[in-house]
Amino acid sequence: MTAESGTHTGKGSHGPGTATSPVAPELVLCALDDSLAHAWRTVSASVEGTVRVHLGSVLDVGAQAVVSPANGLGWMRGGIDAVYAQAFPDVEQQVRSTILAYHGGELPIGEAVVVPTGELAPEWLISAPTMRRPGERLPADSVHPYLAAKAVFLLWRDGQFEYGTRFRDVVETIAMPGLGTGTGGVSPATCARQVTAAWEEIFFPR
Repeated sequence: MTAESGTHTGKGSHGPGTATSPVAPELVLCALDDSLAHAWRTVSASVEGTVRVHLGSVLDVGAQAVVSPANGLGWMRGGIDAVYAQAFPDVEQQVRSTILAYHGGELPIGEAVVVPTGELAPEWLISAPTMRRPGERLPADSVHPYLAAKAVFLLWRDGQFEYGTRFRDVVETIAMPGLGTGTGGVSPATCARQVTAAWEEIFFPR
């Protein structure tokens, strides 16, 4: 069960969407430390749409979908991905099987897939890699957070399940942790700027 930006794959169990869907999801930017929370607040203070900051676990947010800033192979063994793998025992295999089926075993940076968590909330996990291999250290000028965020937002805007249900009609709220700010070593400020740029480009272009 998958839904990829710009494609028609996967199963949806919900009814057809309506013409009154919002132009953007509610985005909850999650942080476990003050430095990332401070950076996230610059996003919520500067963009249009419903964007808020949550200081605490991404799993404490009442969201329909959570973002996994994983690696291109779908291994979920460290950082927030290890938290997801513990909370949703089958989700790593779901992600890896989906990547194998639709991307030949490696999900490129700038692409995203969504898989069910097996839970009612959050029901979906969006895997949007910020690095090709597990444990990769990203350069200071990496644009991978921007590419990962853009992939998430495009999936929400354009993604469909195979029976025609739009992803945006299933998911109202997305919870997003830092993208590349853990193992990847990207600074919170850089991540925040890039998520801002992706949000504005996809949902509120000028």
